Amino acid sequence: MPVKHDLLADLNLTKEAFDALRKTDPQLDRLHERYNAKDAEVLLAEGNGASDDRVTQLRKERLKLKDEIVAHVHKGKTH
Repeated sequence: MPVKHDLLADLNLTKEAFDALRKTDPQLDRLHERYNAKDAEVLLAEGNGASDDRVTQLRKERLKLKDEIVAHVHKGKTH
C-alpha cells in the first residue's frame, strides 16, 4: 500500500513553521511544489503496480528533492 512521505518530519518542522518559510522564500516554495509533484508520482507508481525499477527511480528523484529542501532550509538558518 502506498504511503505518502512525511517531509516535515524529516525537516523537524511543524506545518505552520514550514508554511511561514515558504511564504517568504520563493525558491523553497518552488522546491516544495516539485517535491509534492514527485511524491504524487511515487504514490501513483506504487499504487498502479509499476516496476520495482521505476518505483526505485522515482523514489531516488524524490529523495534528491528532499535533500535540496533540507539543504536550503538549513542554509537559511545559518544566515
